[in-house]
Order: sequence, then structure tokens, then C-alpha cells
Amino acid sequence: MTAAAPFDPAYMRRIHFRAWHRGTREADYMIGCFFDRFHAQWSAAEVTWFEELIEEDDVEIMAWALGTQDVPDKYQGAMMDAMRKLDYVEIPR
Repeated sequence: MTAAAPFDPAYMRRIHFRAWHRGTREADYMIGCFFDRFHAQWSAAEVTWFEELIEEDDVEIMAWALGTQDVPDKYQGAMMDAMRKLDYVEIPR
């Protein structure tokens, strides 16, 4: 991940909402927590990558992050490497 780019707060709230309202609790935590943990340092290209990723099906995103399916070329790289660590997921108890 590279130096953060400034983004319109309303724009980032829309992406945040989409990251946290996936349809399943598991996907919400995986994708939403990833956004929360890293978005402040993302470049414009990384925000675009994330926006494209969240248009994919939750089952596929989770399979790529868990390593049960091969990651498509367009999503390979540092962002997916960070997502695959899963060290950002915080589940309230």
C-alpha cells in the first residue's frame, strides 16, 4: 500500500457502507474490517482496486482471501496479500 490520497468523505462513506453491508456476517467482517483497518492509507489506485473487488460475489472474495480459490490476475498483488493475512478481522464478543 502506498501513500494516502485525499478523498471526499461522502465518497468514502459510500464505500464503507458497501464494505460492511455484504449480505453475510462473515463477509461483512472480512471486507468491512479490511476497509476500516487500511483505507486511510490507500492511494487512488488502491481505492479503485477495492471498489472493483467489492463488486464481486462475497463467496469468491472470501475464497480468494482464504486461499481456497486462485486469485484472478487483476486482484493479485499487495492489496490481496494484505487481505489474505486476515489479521485485521476484529469480531466483537
